[in-house]
Parts: sequence; structure tokens; C-alpha cells
Amino acid sequence: MGRINWREALKWDDEQLEDLRVVGFAYIRQGKYDIALPIFEALCVLDTESAYDAQTLGALYMQTGNPNKALKCFDKALKLDADHTPTLLNLAKTFFMLGRKHEGLKLANILKEEPNQQISNTAKALILAYS
Repeated sequence: MGRINWREALKWDDEQLEDLRVVGFAYIRQGKYDIALPIFEALCVLDTESAYDAQTLGALYMQTGNPNKALKCFDKALKLDADHTPTLLNLAKTFFMLGRKHEGLKLANILKEEPNQQISNTAKALILAYS
């Protein structure tokens, strides 16, 4: 038996997926990660090619203390969009959570040169905290 394409089975289009993302993001903004988590788990099943959904799910796993699950999501997101710096930054944080300090520092040292100041400043703070 083949894999079910849930998006086709439910007859959902991009608009319905975006509506679900908006709801999930609203819960994230409220800090209700336990509610947002299953929404983004569903989105990752419904839209397997979305780096955003995979990255967001990874960030939720990281926030809820599941770094191993986060790592898998970040890996998937980076396969879809290898240069997405927010994903790379979250990957560095996850390495630190897992005690993989050397890998976290290596990635943070690359990201400290990022033109986006939010990314570079956070990377610099990680370097200071873990050096």
C-alpha cells in the first residue's frame, strides 16, 4: 500500500494550508507551543515540500525540549532550503542543547558574519555563552 497524499485526500488547496499556518503561528505568538505543535506536525504531512513548516516544527520541538526531533526537522528544512539562516541558527542552538558544543560553535562562527543583524547578534551571543 502506497503513502496517502493527505492534501489530495482532503481536497485542500494552498489557501487552506495557509489558513492553518496562520492559526499555528497565532498560537506560537501566544506562547502556546503545545497547541501549535500538532498544527505544524499536520502541515508537514500535508505539505512535505515546505521548508518553512519543517523549520517551524523543528523550532517548536526545540522550545518544548525535544532536540532530537528538532534536529530531524532542521535537517529536512535544510535539504529543501540549504541557506535559510534562521534554520541554521536554530540548528546551532539545538547542537548546544544536545551537548554538541563543537558543532554549535562552528555553525555560530559562520553565522556571526551574516548580514542580518538579528541572526549575527544571536550567533555572537551563543559564541560568548558557550566559549
